[in-house]
Amino acid sequence: MYIFYVFIWVHTPPTVRIIHSGHACNIEEERYTERVYTIREGETLELACLVSGHPRPQIRWTKTAGSASDRFQDSSVFNETLRIIRIQRHQGGRYYCKAENGLGSPAIKSIRVDVYYLDDPIVTVHQSIGEAKEQFYYERTVFLRCMANSNPPVRYSWRRGKEFLSQGSDKGVEIYEPFFTQGETKILKLKNLRPQDYANYSCIASVRNVCGIPEKNVLFKLSNKTASPTIKLLVEDPIVVNPGQSVTLVCVTSGGEPTPTLTWVRNTDELSKKSRLNGGTLTLPSISMEEAGVYSCVASNNVGNPAKKSTAIVVRGLKKGRFWITPDPYHNDDNIQIGREVKISCQVEATPPEELLFSWLKNGRPLRSSERMVITHTDPDVQPGTTNLDIIDLKFTDFGTYTCVAALKNGGIPEVSIDVNISSTTVPPELTVPRGKSPMVVQEGDTVDLQCLVSGKPKPIILWSRADKEVPMPDGSLQTESYDGVLRIVNVSREMTGTYRCATSQYNGFNVKPREALVELTVQYPPVVEPVFTEIRQGLGRAFTLNCRVLRAHPSKVLKYEWKLGTRLLTMGQFDQRDETDYHVRALNREGYGEYTCEVTNEAGAGACRFLVTGRAYAPEFYYDTYSALWQNRPRVYGFKLQWTQQNPLSVDRIVAYRLGMKQTGQSRWWEQEIPMEGAIAKGELITHNLTELIKPEAYLVRLTPITRFGEGDSTDRIIRYSAPVNPHLKFQCSFEDEAVCMFTQDKTDDFDWTRHSAATRDTKYTPNTGPSSDRAGSKQGFYMYIETSRPRLEGEKARLLTPTFNVAHKSPYGTVTAAPTYCFGFYYHMYGKHIGALNAYLRQKGHSGSNSSLWNLVGNQGDRWKQAKVNIHPIASFQLVLEGIRGPGIEGDIAIDDVTIEEGECKDPPPNSKLIITYTFILFLLGTKIQGLRELYC
Repeated sequence: MYIFYVFIWVHTPPTVRIIHSGHACNIEEERYTERVYTIREGETLELACLVSGHPRPQIRWTKTAGSASDRFQDSSVFNETLRIIRIQRHQGGRYYCKAENGLGSPAIKSIRVDVYYLDDPIVTVHQSIGEAKEQFYYERTVFLRCMANSNPPVRYSWRRGKEFLSQGSDKGVEIYEPFFTQGETKILKLKNLRPQDYANYSCIASVRNVCGIPEKNVLFKLSNKTASPTIKLLVEDPIVVNPGQSVTLVCVTSGGEPTPTLTWVRNTDELSKKSRLNGGTLTLPSISMEEAGVYSCVASNNVGNPAKKSTAIVVRGLKKGRFWITPDPYHNDDNIQIGREVKISCQVEATPPEELLFSWLKNGRPLRSSERMVITHTDPDVQPGTTNLDIIDLKFTDFGTYTCVAALKNGGIPEVSIDVNISSTTVPPELTVPRGKSPMVVQEGDTVDLQCLVSGKPKPIILWSRADKEVPMPDGSLQTESYDGVLRIVNVSREMTGTYRCATSQYNGFNVKPREALVELTVQYPPVVEPVFTEIRQGLGRAFTLNCRVLRAHPSKVLKYEWKLGTRLLTMGQFDQRDETDYHVRALNREGYGEYTCEVTNEAGAGACRFLVTGRAYAPEFYYDTYSALWQNRPRVYGFKLQWTQQNPLSVDRIVAYRLGMKQTGQSRWWEQEIPMEGAIAKGELITHNLTELIKPEAYLVRLTPITRFGEGDSTDRIIRYSAPVNPHLKFQCSFEDEAVCMFTQDKTDDFDWTRHSAATRDTKYTPNTGPSSDRAGSKQGFYMYIETSRPRLEGEKARLLTPTFNVAHKSPYGTVTAAPTYCFGFYYHMYGKHIGALNAYLRQKGHSGSNSSLWNLVGNQGDRWKQAKVNIHPIASFQLVLEGIRGPGIEGDIAIDDVTIEEGECKDPPPNSKLIITYTFILFLLGTKIQGLRELYC
């Protein structure tokens, strides 16, 4: 093994292209921007993103919405290959492959995935609305509508018995598509129904066998008994029950042909999980108040409109009520006083509301309405129900306990009672904050109780909220109830700092202006610093500075810091006006390597910046775009040119060597060697090491580790896989049927690109009288490459297509040969149209940068047929062939190529119209040897 260096900058921005595998039905190259990948629903989608660039670009797949608004499972795929097993219709859309390596702009390519499918068709039957009478189908106009979900749009056909129906084949039949449906349906209209129209009708839905999707059909039998559904409910409406009872709803069909299917729905929602459905019978065991609602039985047989009948289930019940005391409204006083009026109100929610009954007790005895004790009730139809007891001209004898009792007629439901005490101690509430309870200062993570003391009788419910009413409470709500005036907050966080308001509610207390109080909460938390952790790589003897910055802290006034190396204290101090502290290392020595910590403290705790200072070298970055990396000299072994650059080589001590480790994949035994380095490595310098004696066809795991005087640095791995070198010892042939186009590439320095296409998908209406009508083999489904000369192309613009790079025979690892071999380069061309420009062929060799040797050219219209060209070439180094199309003066100038071949030896059967154009000699000097090559060119 041996090493040589190439002192060039190889950092290059990424390039990317998308190829496919899996189960594609078709790949279309639409004009200019669109690539469409068609696949059948349920198949496997597999897209590969081929990238180049150094450092190796990171690849990310993303998706925009297709027929549904999903975001690719709300995630991205960071991988070269995107694979979706059993793809569904909603997963269609545009997929983007994005490659970036920090150099230039990211490279982005996209492809649109079109998922094809065909659902079973459905036939629905309707009669003309104005003619619907008792006899549904006698001398009436009938419409049979067929619908099926599909992509691409479905084609429908109708059959009566075994007879295919078409427009005009029967005067009594009309077939049409409503304009507003956009091809989603096909209607068969039977005008003035005749006896022969009673038959079996079949609707056949087809997508013309695209993607191998077979046609589907549905049969409908039309007879004089055909009728839309009718149903009966064998239940009362409404159904009033008590909680815990079982309810059975029975729905039966009373008409309809074909036999209707019955379903039950509740308030247009799904039924509860515990409900049981048996045909048209729905059973609700042990019903609860939450299951109350409107239940509907729906019958459908695709004839006419579905039949629907509904009933309401009312579950009786009472919800716990509330009360409030209202002092005399004619006096500006919130207290209850002798001689004045006082009102007690009681509120309860009841189902059904019309069954609600109120009664009043005083000290346990029934109380009836009188001149001084006036009892009123609100309208029973208004929810919630409310009753009021007005005590006029309050006397001492009126003091006592008043009880509001709510019940439902006919019983069966427990009563709800509310006690209200009226006495000399019944006073409005007052609200205060206990001493020392505001402001409350706590530390983050603690549990804190905010407290408001409420006096008065009866004690009302306390409502807690933030002073800023738009800010939610810790539990996410805008308001929290408390019966003892305490708000407990568990695991308090810094976001909960602020002002909290406690207020009395008007329920279960006095109906007076709410009393309020404020409580301040301050949450202390340790300093938040940056960086939390960072790694610094430095060589010996160098100076550097560590910086730790405080982002936020509470309290923020008294902040102290300590710098440590391991456990050894380096320095300490206190923050003044700055929010950061620095530690300077003037000259790094071996004892200076390790973890540095800057600990910043306040009353609540500490935050720490950590720095790992190390002399480890960064990992090398393998170069994946090596020119002709693999070669083969002997049948059983192969060689590989391993290339890499060093990431940030100047940040640490000089790299003195690399440790190279290799093993066959699947094996455990490693083979290692050291590769010494002479002199310093520059950033972007490409390093090459040739691996030889690799056993064919084994793959190898290669690990590369840089070594400095500090020791070993970070390693990086890559897999080397054997693939037969592209070498014209064996015949190379490409007919462009595969989307990867045999590894042909587009030249990046031309004006536009060649396009892969087939005659079956090409839009001939846009560019008439030009381009081929089939591929070279005569197949309209076959693919070829062509230049599209329509707008926005201009005269003289060029498109260049490059073959893969070929190794010449008997090549050494350095890419030179001792004699120039001969190869035959052949291809078919199609140059038809009055605006045809030119087609040129060139030879491009390694080591001849910027120099393309002309091989062949042809100008002008050659007729609507494929012709063959063959050329003898004599390369002396690794080479590519370049095919250049030049746009002529107009849009009728498409040039196509197909069936490109390269094989060893002289061209045996040049085309019959070939003639010698030019013979020339070129001189090259390589390794001190003069080599002469003679090329014979044919057209």
